[in-house]
Amino acid sequence: MSRRITVKPVIHRNKPVLKLIFPYDKDIAELIRGIPGVLWSNSMKGWYIPDTAKSLAYLHKIEGIELLIEGRSELHQNQEQGEASSLRLLVIRYAKGRIKLIFKYDARLIALIKTIPFYYYDMEGQWWTLPHLDSVLDDLKKYCTENSLKLDYRDEWANQKVILRKKITGYENVICPPQFEDKLKTMRYSESTVRNYCSALKEFIHFNKGKQIDQLQPEDIEKFLLYITEDRNVSTSYHNISICAIKFYYEKVLQRTQVTYRINRPRREKILPEVLGEEDIRRILSVVDNLKHKCILMTIYSGGLRLSEVVGLRVSDIDSGRMMIFIKGAKGNKDRYTILSKELLKWLREYYKKQKPVTWLFEGVTGGQYSMRSVQNIMKDAVKKAGIKKHATVHTLRHSFATHMLENGTDLRYIQNLLGHNSSKTTEIYTHITTKGIEQLTSPFDRLGMSIDEHKQTK
Repeated sequence: MSRRITVKPVIHRNKPVLKLIFPYDKDIAELIRGIPGVLWSNSMKGWYIPDTAKSLAYLHKIEGIELLIEGRSELHQNQEQGEASSLRLLVIRYAKGRIKLIFKYDARLIALIKTIPFYYYDMEGQWWTLPHLDSVLDDLKKYCTENSLKLDYRDEWANQKVILRKKITGYENVICPPQFEDKLKTMRYSESTVRNYCSALKEFIHFNKGKQIDQLQPEDIEKFLLYITEDRNVSTSYHNISICAIKFYYEKVLQRTQVTYRINRPRREKILPEVLGEEDIRRILSVVDNLKHKCILMTIYSGGLRLSEVVGLRVSDIDSGRMMIFIKGAKGNKDRYTILSKELLKWLREYYKKQKPVTWLFEGVTGGQYSMRSVQNIMKDAVKKAGIKKHATVHTLRHSFATHMLENGTDLRYIQNLLGHNSSKTTEIYTHITTKGIEQLTSPFDRLGMSIDEHKQTK
């Protein structure tokens, strides 16, 4: 069976080139290295050759290779049309929350870019990148209209999502080394982390089927990481989970640090979280009729809780005397407090009178913890019913809590503590530090006008 190389026209370093896509094969890689002008890009994770007939002719000479050649690049076509290419701004969505801009040098456009938070210049690619937000796209469209520029938008990330949705099968029945899972549990890793690490290690074992995992070498790990990056096209997050799982097995279980010392982590994507406005939050909460369901979403938003934290709340964790919510054993096995909204407390008291939960604040049908999947379904249905067009999940409520607190003048250091972030850099993604004492804090939930008194009157 012949091996296939997909030849895809793309823009690299502001020039049209051909990207070569193929499952990792050492022999093919060696042959490709001989093509004049070939280069390997670490940032783009791929091989690139000049977009010329000479380069294609070289590929056709490689025996046992099937070439699948896609159409010519838009930028290459525009360059053939002469000066038209200089009057153009190419906007490419390359990740969930980022776009890159390709254009002929324009000092005024660069000045505009530098006024947008979280801009970045990629030295290797020689392009600017910005957050993928409606407000950013509106600013770019306005600039292009005022300066007679043609704005072309391309969503490469949407195409990548189709590839990522393809179910990868074959390793579900792989058995994870028992000592690996036992070590994770002994070191008190969370259930979700154990599950994710085991899944990643199973895929690694399946990739190296026919080989003893304990005998694998650094180059075997590098081949796997190249495979999930180039062929599987996984997210940076999954890439990191795979590295963590492999390092944990070799370093913590087998005590063989020499096997993993060459592993380099991918650069972290600078993606801004999706945030809802206060009016959108009010609409979502208003369409939920079930009192328990409403209180669950209210509690998440009013205190900035994670999904696992809200289902893990006990009745005793609501401290009405200090107006605080105690969160035990959160991410990283850390305890913390967050604020308890005055209005939320009224809702919870009404909910308690009717439901009378015993142990867990939000109990399931059988009396145990309410399931996380059920909470996700509540949020999904509420977003749809409220007519919210943004992609909003349960975690969006937590992001919105932090953003609305900052917009209300809360010091970022306090929000860091309320969210339970280890580093202030994690919290800094929301906005700049402000100066307001914690004694002045009020939950943004109190401003929504969701009064329990009005609720009682309508019943």
